[in-house]
Amino acid sequence: MIGDEIKRLRLLRNLSLSELASRANVAKSYLSSIERGLQQNPSLDVLNKLANELNVQVTHFLSHAEKENLLDDGWLQLAKEAMDSGMTKKELRDFIEYHRWRHQKEHQK
Repeated sequence: MIGDEIKRLRLLRNLSLSELASRANVAKSYLSSIERGLQQNPSLDVLNKLANELNVQVTHFLSHAEKENLLDDGWLQLAKEAMDSGMTKKELRDFIEYHRWRHQKEHQK
């Protein structure tokens, strides 16, 4: 599971759950739920934040998930297409934030 790999890397780098959550700007409870396998499909934004703090590429988690069949082929292909198109991590984050904002605005009507 992705959570197992995140935990393995976190422990390898001698980081507590609280430290990694704080550095990655991710809620400690959410990170804990990922590591325990309760949240098995974290967003690319969260994976990217964790990857940056754990000094790995986000594709590390995606390829790990692909091996374990945790991400369907569509999501993996989409991430690869974004990278191949030259989309930067910041551009993807910006798009995700825009999408969240738009979704929130639509549900406020």
